[in-house]
Amino acid sequence: CPGRLTSGDSLCPGVPAGFLPLHGGFRDHFVEALEAKYCCESCRLVLCQPRQTECGHRFCQSCINDILSHPNPVCPADTEPLFKDKVFRDVCCHREIMALKVYCRSEANGCQEQMRLQQIPDHLNTCPFFEVPCPLGKCKERMMRKEIPEHLSWKCKYRETSCEFCMTKMPLTELQKHKETVCPAFPVSCPNHCSLSSLPRSELSSHQHECPKAQVSCPFHGYGCTFKGLNQVMRQHESSSAAEHLRMMAKRNSALESKLDDVKGELLERFKVLPVLSSRVAELESSNDELREKNRQTEQKLGTMQKLMSSHSEKLLELELELRSLRGLRDEVENLRGTLESVRTRLNALEQGGRSGSGSTHTLASLEAQMNRHDDMLSVHDIRLADMDLRFQVLETASYNGTLIWKIRDYKRRKQEAVAAKTLSLYSQPFYTGYFGYKMCARIYLNGDGMGKGTHLSLFFVVMRGEYDALLPWPFKQKVTLMLMDQGPLKKHLGDAFKPDPNSSSFRRPVVEMNIASGCPLFVSQSVLETGSYIKDDTIFIKVTVDTSDLPEP
Repeated sequence: CPGRLTSGDSLCPGVPAGFLPLHGGFRDHFVEALEAKYCCESCRLVLCQPRQTECGHRFCQSCINDILSHPNPVCPADTEPLFKDKVFRDVCCHREIMALKVYCRSEANGCQEQMRLQQIPDHLNTCPFFEVPCPLGKCKERMMRKEIPEHLSWKCKYRETSCEFCMTKMPLTELQKHKETVCPAFPVSCPNHCSLSSLPRSELSSHQHECPKAQVSCPFHGYGCTFKGLNQVMRQHESSSAAEHLRMMAKRNSALESKLDDVKGELLERFKVLPVLSSRVAELESSNDELREKNRQTEQKLGTMQKLMSSHSEKLLELELELRSLRGLRDEVENLRGTLESVRTRLNALEQGGRSGSGSTHTLASLEAQMNRHDDMLSVHDIRLADMDLRFQVLETASYNGTLIWKIRDYKRRKQEAVAAKTLSLYSQPFYTGYFGYKMCARIYLNGDGMGKGTHLSLFFVVMRGEYDALLPWPFKQKVTLMLMDQGPLKKHLGDAFKPDPNSSSFRRPVVEMNIASGCPLFVSQSVLETGSYIKDDTIFIKVTVDTSDLPEP
């Protein structure tokens, strides 16, 4: 009952790695002589994980893998060509081999057990004759399983033992070093060779203070006494030199008191300087805080400038393209003007010829028609040129960071026009929250509007229809700040801010060129405006700021 199996499949799942031979077939001692069908055609050993070829021969798995690894492999039994996908595992043969009787693999050590081949792993786990390593791990010796107790009891040099002096347990290899160096109960002799022959190592330190033959220094050596001698002589020295020791202590005490006075004086001097230093430290900390704040503001300004430079670089590229087309139009207009001048010259020549009787009425009429066509084309180009000039001026002054600085010249004349109802309001140039952001402008009534008419300057904010409105969130929700700039040294700017009403039609997506203006009819009174320093050189400045900090990218 052979079945298809790739060369990497195993017939013995769960079998210990040591049970199967590394290469070739089984080398076990079988109880009975084996039939030829159980032997590999290559290694002639008992088949291990048998594989059967298309031509009917059997091989060990490792043997057939070696054969298949060569180019154009053939069967060694009949030289038939072999193909990897036509080699099958022989499950039936494998089952028969695993049921064959064998002797224990520890037969040479004395085991006489017989068992089926498949029972070998279980038997070796308990066989007393099977060779195993020392269970302690550090010992490299191997022995039969039945010899382990004897080995651990007195043969293994890593077996556990106890120090006979302190009873500490340790490996046998460490016992001698323990006794010679750290064992607290190990008997040692006095290094001064006194009458005490031996004592525990832990008591040696305290014995040094009492040993009569120990060489010690006078306890008053710190005060200047240089006497050294044995313990028994030191007591006599202390008794006989008590007065001298007192004089040394008094002298040392006097010197210490003098040093203490010097230290006190030095400390007093330092205490006098301490308030000045504390004040200086406080000033430095304050200055450091100011520098940190300036640094933070500078970093913010730098970030803003970088954003502005990025948007302006894009805009400059667009302006350059516009200028190129504008130059082309101007060159075309100049060519048309040159052509028109030549036509006029020819026309004048023809008129003079007609007066003298040599002209042609038909030629004159055609030239007049040609001149009229050129005049019409020149008018069209003049209109386009004016429109391009206007677009260029708007693009040149446009802002893309949400801030508008609006310079209004000829204030007095424009104010009179507003009073005379000739020009009631003025619109600023458009500005944007970003290159792809909202389009906006400001609207001003110099003579006021609504409640502020005749008494106040009215200032309004207008949302305009932009090219990228389809990508922006609506209604418009950004905070708006309106400001009249003080041109004097005090810079007392007048301003007002508001959050848009989401329900107002002024802040919905525009469906015409611009929404209804929203702002402050009573922004600033005429008296405050005209008596302060808000008007200079007949000019006022209006600043409108739109908060773009929380504005999402389109």
